[in-house]
Amino acid sequence: RFKKTRKQVWGVNFLRDITRKNETSMLVFTPRGSSGFVSRFPKLVGIHDIKQSKNIEVLPYVRSKFEMIHAEPGDPFNDGFVVKPGIGADFKIGISSNLTLNGTINPDFGQVEVDPAVVNLTDVETFYFEKRPFFVEGASIYEFGTGGTNDHWNFNWMTPNFFYSRRIGAAPRGSVPANDYIDRPEGTSILGAAKLSGKLHGNWNMGFMSALTKREFARIEKDGLQSESEIEPLTSYNVFRMQKERDQGFQGIGLIATGAVRNFDDNRLRDEFNNQSYSFGADGWTFLDNDRRWVITGWGGYSHISGSKQRMLDVQQSPIHYFQRPDQNHVSVDSLATSLDGYSMRISVNKQKGNWILNSAFGMISPGFNVNDLGYMNRADKINAHMAGGYRWTKPDKFKRYLVLLTSVYINMDYNHKVTGKGFWNRGSIQFSNYWSFSLMAGFNPQTYNNTRTRGGPLTINNPSQFYGLEFETNQSKDVVFTVQSFIYKRTDGFKESNIGFGIDWKPLPNLMFSFQPTMSWTDDNVQWIKNAVDETALDTYGTRYIFSDLQQKTFSAGIRANWTFTPRLSFQLYAQPLFSTGNFYGFKELAEGGTFDFNVYGEGNSTIEYNDGIYTADPDGANGPAPEISWYNPDYNFGSVRGNAVLRWEYLPGSTLYFVWTQNRT
Repeated sequence: RFKKTRKQVWGVNFLRDITRKNETSMLVFTPRGSSGFVSRFPKLVGIHDIKQSKNIEVLPYVRSKFEMIHAEPGDPFNDGFVVKPGIGADFKIGISSNLTLNGTINPDFGQVEVDPAVVNLTDVETFYFEKRPFFVEGASIYEFGTGGTNDHWNFNWMTPNFFYSRRIGAAPRGSVPANDYIDRPEGTSILGAAKLSGKLHGNWNMGFMSALTKREFARIEKDGLQSESEIEPLTSYNVFRMQKERDQGFQGIGLIATGAVRNFDDNRLRDEFNNQSYSFGADGWTFLDNDRRWVITGWGGYSHISGSKQRMLDVQQSPIHYFQRPDQNHVSVDSLATSLDGYSMRISVNKQKGNWILNSAFGMISPGFNVNDLGYMNRADKINAHMAGGYRWTKPDKFKRYLVLLTSVYINMDYNHKVTGKGFWNRGSIQFSNYWSFSLMAGFNPQTYNNTRTRGGPLTINNPSQFYGLEFETNQSKDVVFTVQSFIYKRTDGFKESNIGFGIDWKPLPNLMFSFQPTMSWTDDNVQWIKNAVDETALDTYGTRYIFSDLQQKTFSAGIRANWTFTPRLSFQLYAQPLFSTGNFYGFKELAEGGTFDFNVYGEGNSTIEYNDGIYTADPDGANGPAPEISWYNPDYNFGSVRGNAVLRWEYLPGSTLYFVWTQNRT
């Protein structure tokens, strides 16, 4: 019996019954998309010679960009108003039923939300999340080392990211000659990029991305003469990823490979950029029991970078490596090296199901490992391990919906077997019956060594510390949601860092949302690094003086958002971030002896310190001593920033969109 409806389309399948000696033919009427008959009689149904049309989608764009920038008097490159037209296109081609090619030519990301401002006084590069649509779409294909398990725990460990798409199109990094005025691009132009993704024979998931960025130049003027200077070489970025699952995810294996190759016109840049960079990795997982309660996951990787002798010398002494540390013997600076190689790995065991929780991991990053040309990592020379566990109550009652208690122990060391971090961490989380949630965290760190505080100098001591944190959130399904976050960290030597953040998300209408998230932080740091000064008389610190100070820092920032969907085709998004930070440096001093937390304060004993015209001058042993004077600029700062953008999006035809974007950046 068949019933005609407006929402159902019926098809006709011709099937031949060959299960009997007398062949029988029949007509079967099934709704489109129905697979019931096919699943019951898989051997009787076959689909052959179906030709799929090649789907091709092209989205060209044109752009007119007007920049109003504060102009310095006499600047020949900026009169306060700049017009920048642009043209490009995105395209998508269905290569087959399982493979799709996405590409872009001279892409424009002007409608993408701006990055928040930060004040970074560390030696670690700031990490920014990817927001550009071309790189966000399908990004999960390139995730590495995270398959199979539902929980990844890290303590004092950051897994190297083999592919960090923010490297593509980043701000030019090359130096420029001395100048009076300069005009340099904010970002490196992407000439073109393409990615091929889908499935290959044998049920392999595959992703390949390649991008080519432009050779960028800065315009400079010196003594009335104008010229151009190359500040970013022509660069090719490539990443290849494959992964395969077996037995419906019971096991998995994957591969990743990346490569960045640069072409230089100006040989000066050969000493500032790696010439070539490659990395390779393999990852996988397997469950240890048929119930899939226990899973073991792991990955391993290798990296190779090459460049001029000067470039490799700089890389070895960069904050990622610090090969020049004088009190270690497992690595050393090789001034003749033209390449650097390294390896990394991590293996973990996780209990996936049940009330009891268990997670443990062991990982290492060799001193020479470096993937920062197309990836992201903050430190090499690290060995890390942890053991964590707990219990969760998942059965709801009148008071709660769930409750989780966790505890862990962890340790870090370098390849010289110096313990650089260890501690205990505990956390409790509960969601009440009204869907409000609360978490409390606390931990303790015993005394360890610090191998980065002196920025390539000798070890110092990390004194014992403790930390606390809490999080609170109301019911996320309500029209108004409140959040509170707070964290306090303090050491026995007087260092203290604390911050508190609030948040409110308000949905007055189903199509309108406001968000306001202010954060305030305070830091009292008694060992803020200032500079290193070579001095052969500093015998206790290996011929260099390591200058530090006390620092009182206060920072306020707020994330402000508004999303308003007027119609399915017309929407408005606003993001703004004010940030204000002050830093007061005082109590200047130098490390007294390597491997300790002892300091000589300038102005005490025979040492002197003076301040004139914004410059501090210290004499470690007074006017009659052999040590030379050391000078540095006053590092006090008072920084204010307001940045944000507003985007009006109108899809005036299906698939065709008009953007009006207003961006503000004041400092």
